[in-house]
Amino acid sequence: MVKKPRIFINMHYMELGGAERALLGLLNALDTSRVDVDLFLNQHTGEFMPLIPEKINLLPEQSRYNAIERPMKQIIKEGQLRIALARLYAKRAYKKYKKKKGVSRDASASHYVMDSVIKVLPSLHYLGEYDLAISFLDPPHIVQDKVLAKKRIEWIHNDFGIMNLDYDRLMPRWAKNDYIASISPDITVSFLKAFPLLKEKIIEIENILSPGFIRTQSDLLDVSREMPSSGLKLLSIGRYSYQKNFESIPVVAKRIIDMGYQDFQWYIIGYGGGESIIRQKISELGVQNHVILLGKKKNPYPYIKTCDLYVQPSRYEGKSITVREAQILCKPVIITRYPTSGSQVIDGVDGVICDMDNESVAQAIVGLAQNKEKQMEIIDYLQTHDYGNETEVEKIYKLVGIN
Repeated sequence: MVKKPRIFINMHYMELGGAERALLGLLNALDTSRVDVDLFLNQHTGEFMPLIPEKINLLPEQSRYNAIERPMKQIIKEGQLRIALARLYAKRAYKKYKKKKGVSRDASASHYVMDSVIKVLPSLHYLGEYDLAISFLDPPHIVQDKVLAKKRIEWIHNDFGIMNLDYDRLMPRWAKNDYIASISPDITVSFLKAFPLLKEKIIEIENILSPGFIRTQSDLLDVSREMPSSGLKLLSIGRYSYQKNFESIPVVAKRIIDMGYQDFQWYIIGYGGGESIIRQKISELGVQNHVILLGKKKNPYPYIKTCDLYVQPSRYEGKSITVREAQILCKPVIITRYPTSGSQVIDGVDGVICDMDNESVAQAIVGLAQNKEKQMEIIDYLQTHDYGNETEVEKIYKLVGIN
C-alpha cells in the first residue's frame, strides 16, 4: 500500500470568523483517501467546532497552547505562569514599539506575543514528520518552530499592504515559510508592495467554498422569528473589530432614517470587544428598532438566506468570505471601497461598491433598496454564475507531490 502524504494544519480556534469558515471549506474539500490530515487547534473552542468534518483527525488540545489567547486572569488561576509572564513581557515590548513608532494601532501584536510564548510551548515533534505543515492564520511560529515538516506554508487573509506593521519583526518570520498563500491577486500585489523580497514564495490559493454545503446549511433553520421584519432586512456578519467597522452601522442607520427611509432592520451577527461601543451608539442615536445584534451564530447561512441585502462596511479585507457566501445564496451585496474590493465585486453587476464614508453607505443602501429592477438584475446574474472553487484544493495536492 502506498503511504499517503501527511498534512498538518494549525489554527487558533473555531470561533465565528471568515478565516475559520475558509478553513472549513478547505477541510471539506480535502480528500482523505489521498492525504492524511491532522488539525491542531490552540483552543478547542468556537461555534464552528461541530462543523469540523469527521474525516479530519482533530489532535488533542494541549494546555499551554490553550493559554496563548485566553484571559490572563484565567490562565494565572490555572497555574499557567510561564505563559502569563511571556505574554506580559510581549505586551510591554509591543507598547514600547508603538510608542516609538508613534502609532495607536498596529497589526504586529500577535507576533510580539508568539515571539515570547513560543519559547515555553512544548514541541510537537512526537507527531512525526509531515509532508506539508499549514499555518492557516498568522503568525506562523507554531508550524515553523514546533512541527517537523518537509514544507511549510502560511495563509495571509488580510490586506497587509495598508496595515501598520513591524517590518523588522515580521519579515524574518514570513521568510522562513517555504510558501505564502495569498487568497487573491489584489492581496498578492498589496503584500508584495510591503514585502517585495518574498515574491518567490507567493502562491495564490483562493478561499475554498462549496456552494452545495452552503445551500444545504442555509435550509437547516427557520430564522423568521429572529428576523421578523416585514420591511427591508439588511445583514452584516463578522467580529466586532476595527477592521469590520461595525461601529459605523448605527450612524449609517440613523442617516437612512433621516433620508426618509424608515421600514428596515439591520441585523448584525458577530462578537468581540467592540460590542459595547456598538450598543452605546445604538442607544445614543435611538436606532434600537432598526439595528439588532443577534450575537454569535454557529450556522449563519439561514440568516443570509433570509436577508434582502448583505452589507460589508469594512475598512479593509483580504477577500471577505461572507460576501462570497451571500453571492452564492444570490443576495445583492453592498461593500465599501476597500483596496481589494474590486477582486470580489463587479460594481453594478454582482453587487455594489460604495465609498467608505457613512453618507455613501447610506445612499448605496437606500438607492439599491428602492431600485427593485437593479436588485433583480444582480440576483439574475448571481443565479447564473458559479462561485464555487473546490478545485483550488488541487494546489495543495501538488505541494505534497500528488498530480
